[in-house]
Amino acid sequence: MKEAKVVVNNKVGLHARPAALFVQTASKFQSEVNVSCIDPKENKLRTANAKSILGILTLGVFQGIEITIKAEGADECEAADALVELVKKNFGEEA
Repeated sequence: MKEAKVVVNNKVGLHARPAALFVQTASKFQSEVNVSCIDPKENKLRTANAKSILGILTLGVFQGIEITIKAEGADECEAADALVELVKKNFGEEA
């Protein structure tokens, strides 16, 4: 299993267009990919399938939240690295 942590820095967080790009990227890989974060209001761990747009949107990730990406499977390293890079590059948007 490959695990990576990254902070979401773009203005809208992981919503709408960024969430769609995240899901599209995760779906390119065979590995099972999950994303989790701590809900700052409830201090609870939330987890979602990275290949599910509804799951990603319900995480409620906004700017400044650290997410954990866990990938497991044949291409787990590539999947996790691609998603971390996408987040670090602010989903191709201005910071």
